[in-house]
This record gives sequence, structure tokens and C-alpha cells, in this order.
Amino acid sequence: MGDGSTEVIWVAPACALLIGYLLGSIPFGVLLTRAAGAGDLRAIGSGNIGATNVLRTGRRGLAAATLFLDAAKGLAAVLVVRYLFPGDEPLAAAAAFLGHCYPVWLGFRGGKGVATLLGVVLALWWPLGAIYAGVWLGMLAATRVSSVAGMLAAVSAPVAAAVMNRFDLVLLLLALALIVLWKHGANIGRLLDGTEPRVGESKNKTERG
Repeated sequence: MGDGSTEVIWVAPACALLIGYLLGSIPFGVLLTRAAGAGDLRAIGSGNIGATNVLRTGRRGLAAATLFLDAAKGLAAVLVVRYLFPGDEPLAAAAAFLGHCYPVWLGFRGGKGVATLLGVVLALWWPLGAIYAGVWLGMLAATRVSSVAGMLAAVSAPVAAAVMNRFDLVLLLLALALIVLWKHGANIGRLLDGTEPRVGESKNKTERG
């Protein structure tokens, strides 16, 4: 039998993971579109639960709200754990991101994590979050391709962390960036084929992304 101190060691990390996952797994895109009478987001466009797919409903306000709330839940997860269990923020960050990508409530079929990762990075260290947001918005303006902007923003986080000597964050952000790339597999295929749609483009073709 272990002593009481050994058991207590696991309480804070376990709580950090649970808080992060539960907050991250709130499917704001699904909830908002359903509440607004726009139907089941999972049956619209790509079936993804993120802001880009919400935009395909024609409701720009809902898409903006989804983007904000998906980022806010990542930020909140890290800040809540920083207050309650200082030092366990990286666990909350990873759990919030994974909660968005693989929410238990939706059969582990979630979003691609770009907005939630923004919130996580902002909470972990705001200068990195500013770089992430700058790359995302800059590439979105330059290319009008949501997947390109999101993937480059995700990759910019571990690179910027290394350049800015935040090596404590590099491995975590690299792992999360790789998951973002994995979740964009279909988009990468369409980019190579030259068939990836641009933001605001009319969608009469079939696409899954």
C-alpha cells in the first residue's frame, strides 16, 4: 500500500486533466447552431464542429461566436488550473485541446483544434499567443484558405517557443501541432490536388474537411 503523500501527488494532475478535458470538450459550434435553428452542424458542409464549418451555414455571427468560445475554453482551462493547481497548466492545455478534437459527447468526433489551441497558447504564454494569432490572421488574409492558415499557425507555436527560449513549451506545442496536421489530412490532400476551397467560396461541391 502506498502512503497518503503518494496518493495526493496524483490528485492535482488528475484534476487538471479532468478540468481541461471537460472544458475543451464543450461543442460550442454544435450547441450554437442548434440553438439558432441552423440544424445539426455535423450534417452540414464538412461535418466538422469548428467555426469554419459554422460559416457554411451562412451565419457569420454564429461562426464568430464559435471561434471566440472555442478559443475561450482553451484559455479558461489553463487559467482555472493555474489558479487551482499551479504547475499543472500544460496538462490542462493538452487535455482541453484533446477534448475539443475528441469530445466524448460526440463519439470522439470533434474539431481540428486550431481555435482551441490559440486559447491554450495565449494562456500558457501570451507572446506566443500573439504570434500564433498573427500568423493565423495574416495567412488567412493572404491565402483565404482556412486550413493553410490554421496549420501554419499551429506549426508557428513550437517554432516561436524554441526561438524565444521557451523550451519548456516546445515539446507540448509540437505534439499539439502534429495533431492539428493529422486532423487536416483531408485538407492537405485537397491542397495537393488544387481543390481546397477558399473562405467565402460558394460550396456546391462535395467536400469533407
